[in-house]
Amino acid sequence: MLLTHLSLTDFRIFSRFDQDLPGSGLILVGANAQGKTSLLEAIYYLSTLDSFQASNTVDLINFSALRSDLAVGRIVGDFRKKDGDHRLEIRLIRETLTNGNQTTRKEVLLDGVKQKINAVIGQFNAVLFLPHMLQILTGSPQQRRRYLDLTISQTDPLYTDHLSEYNKALVQRNALLKQLYERSSDVDQLSYWDEKLTLAGSYLMQARIQAVQELGYLAASIHQDLTRGAEILRLNYQPSYQPTLSPPGQIELPLDTSLDLGGMSLEELQDGFRERTLARRAEDITRGVTSLGPHRDELRFLSNAVDLGSFGSRGQLRTALLALKLAEINWLKEKNGEWPVLLLDEVLAELDDARRQDLLDRLAQTEQALLTTTDLDLFSADFRQAAGLWEIKAGELVK
Repeated sequence: MLLTHLSLTDFRIFSRFDQDLPGSGLILVGANAQGKTSLLEAIYYLSTLDSFQASNTVDLINFSALRSDLAVGRIVGDFRKKDGDHRLEIRLIRETLTNGNQTTRKEVLLDGVKQKINAVIGQFNAVLFLPHMLQILTGSPQQRRRYLDLTISQTDPLYTDHLSEYNKALVQRNALLKQLYERSSDVDQLSYWDEKLTLAGSYLMQARIQAVQELGYLAASIHQDLTRGAEILRLNYQPSYQPTLSPPGQIELPLDTSLDLGGMSLEELQDGFRERTLARRAEDITRGVTSLGPHRDELRFLSNAVDLGSFGSRGQLRTALLALKLAEINWLKEKNGEWPVLLLDEVLAELDDARRQDLLDRLAQTEQALLTTTDLDLFSADFRQAAGLWEIKAGELVK
């Protein structure tokens, strides 16, 4: 997969950007806060319609454009796949309603035809590495669940639909739980939302189980190479619904070893999840929240049986994240039959000389990679000679 052209209008610092992209490698050089990372963010947005940087869509629209009642940020990417050339256009629209309130929405067009958002996620694939993505390992469980959701959605068109259904059902069920606690009424009202949660949630769990096993296998091999065989990386997926029920009265504790859930069918997950959700009804009503489901899943990263999120050094965290991202590239290639575009933000500055060269050697195996830097000397002479070079200054490409 190749991104051949990128056009931005009122996206972040870029008022206007319109350029063809070279194949293979491209180095984006420039001082800090000039727009290099925003370019990578725009390209990643084409693959997931989500941002690892912004918590709200409106934050992606250029601040000058937001002075108007109608502000539109626009990302257009032309890309080439095995089945031909495509164009994906994303419009981020902030408008002022007649009552004075402001609302933000997205419009998406694939090859000139307007589409639902979930229908275009994964049409273009990219892998993004930002330094602050170490939070995947050290941050909250929500950040690790979000990482899984964004990654899996690039390979499974139904995953995003089920995730949306699950989140809607979760909101409705939690509202009903609070209502039942405040005013006693028929608890069977929960049955409808319980079934919604069961069907959508089981699909999410099965997809996560498979993805973690496959990513973990690839990441472990890469991590072993990066550490010269000194460390063994393992991904430990901990679903909040454990298919093996605890004996009555026994307190459940998270396990430090992964359960082998790969052999469980979707129907088995559904039956067990449905049964446990029903058994938790009284507790959920008392608490006013749904206590079981994919929204409470956890993912841990262990190196030589040490939990990196709690005890990993800075160097161990960087190496584990790099191994995960390189595994993600190969995983997407296996799933989709296309190399994803690789987006690396200041990653070489985080590595020692040996691991820096390891990474550059691995980049030669990919189809297209974009790397940002403030220091060209971090790249080998051979890599600089083979790659394209853009200098970004104040949201513009300096010729």
